Amino acid sequence: MSRNVTIFLPGDYRELPNEWARPQVRATVGNLKRALRKLGRKPRLIDTFLTRPDQSISELGPIDDPMVGVFVHWTYGPHTCDGVVGKDNPLLLASNFSGTWPGLVALLNTGACLESVGRKFSRIWSDADDWTKDRDFMARLDEWCSTGAIRYREDELHLSAEVSPEAKKVADRVVSDIRKRRILALMLGDTSMGMINGYFGPRLLSKVGFAEHKVDQAWILERLTHVDEDRVDRALKFCIDKGVRFHWEEEDAEDFTEEATREQLRMYLAVLGLVDEFQADCIGWQYQLGLLPLLPPSDFCEGLLNSFCRPESSGQPIMTATEADQGNLVPMELMKRILLRRGLHPEVMFHDVRWGGEHNGRFLWVLLNSGSCGAYAFNHDPGTLKGVHSYRQPAGYFPIPGGTFAGESRPGEMTWARSYIRDEELWMDIGRGKVRKLPAARRDEWWEGTTRQWPFMAADLGCSQETIMAHYLSNHIAVAYGDIFGELVSVCRSLGFKVRVLSGSSKI
Repeated sequence: MSRNVTIFLPGDYRELPNEWARPQVRATVGNLKRALRKLGRKPRLIDTFLTRPDQSISELGPIDDPMVGVFVHWTYGPHTCDGVVGKDNPLLLASNFSGTWPGLVALLNTGACLESVGRKFSRIWSDADDWTKDRDFMARLDEWCSTGAIRYREDELHLSAEVSPEAKKVADRVVSDIRKRRILALMLGDTSMGMINGYFGPRLLSKVGFAEHKVDQAWILERLTHVDEDRVDRALKFCIDKGVRFHWEEEDAEDFTEEATREQLRMYLAVLGLVDEFQADCIGWQYQLGLLPLLPPSDFCEGLLNSFCRPESSGQPIMTATEADQGNLVPMELMKRILLRRGLHPEVMFHDVRWGGEHNGRFLWVLLNSGSCGAYAFNHDPGTLKGVHSYRQPAGYFPIPGGTFAGESRPGEMTWARSYIRDEELWMDIGRGKVRKLPAARRDEWWEGTTRQWPFMAADLGCSQETIMAHYLSNHIAVAYGDIFGELVSVCRSLGFKVRVLSGSSKI
């Protein structure tokens, strides 16, 4: 492998998030350069953020030397993928493993995007102040410099799992329902912010019992004008009466007012109308970046849709994937149907795999998305919205004021899943885990170390940190309370998914 190594900086399309992350970028690049030099390599930095696909193509396309992308904040998949696809020079994605900005989220998303287009790559990370003193990191970096790839443990990856007769009976009924009536996903726009891995399309969806119907997000703007004011009044009263705490006009959020929430509720009601018109089963909602300069954030709407308790409810949550991510929408809808067949509460939570740390001898992940987690996670009471807080979305990401759908997730047994593309086929990762209750000081340390306005879940995913970082193929994850592992494995097998189980237990 060449001694020359090119370091590049995939970025956010938006200028401000890139500026926020500059101190972490400088520190991480410095660490990476020192580590490479210690191994006898000659690092060269492309000292600019790649903020558009054409920049990735122009800057990375001509390079044949080994390359390392630095991920310490949110970046778009195409800002790496479009410049390296079709090439075979060694590619490494490196992260500082910090919760300050969603760099880990970007690394996982970019890795999944690369996998979906068949581009080989490796991943590496460290939370050390000096990477040259992190023995595991240096050994892995040395392996990449020597061979062009890093091999990670695979003992927690399983392609088989035993399913009980009882679980198979439930699964068979769910599959029978799907084969009688295909699941229809209403897609409000395409995937968001470069999530190449989040779009499957009808050629893959049709093989696993799903159909999609795309509606341009511009429809929402027009449909808003047809929502009667009295419906918005009733929806707001419902949310307040059921326990939502709106943090209007607080410090650093003076522009977040009742009117902003009313506009979000108007959006929610407009989308309900589209669901009814097309008799859709579930929703993928792009929002960013198309509606970003036009409407408040969609997160409060998405949190309501994913909740059993909501204005003008049909009696069920409507599974809604933020950023139009079909890789999360598909398992969310399947899990909801299994939960209903089991007589369990049917909400399924949507999260980012944001960060994590050790607690009581186990590695716990901070699962944290901008607002698509249903209310049941915060209260375990299907009839209330207590525990839901709506804070102003950070202005650097969302210029038009609007609220989140936030809270602290309650402890309990859970099942998690994610679908993705590998070798032109749909796969499903499935695992068992537990949502944990943290001491207040540790909870606040982790929450404040990420984005405090967003919903929080501390989760043991049932396998090691290394397995998730090295092998997981998404920035998103679907979480359901209760053990529906066997049923989900059986449903996915019957529908035609390749199933991979991530588990550190010998008993799966």
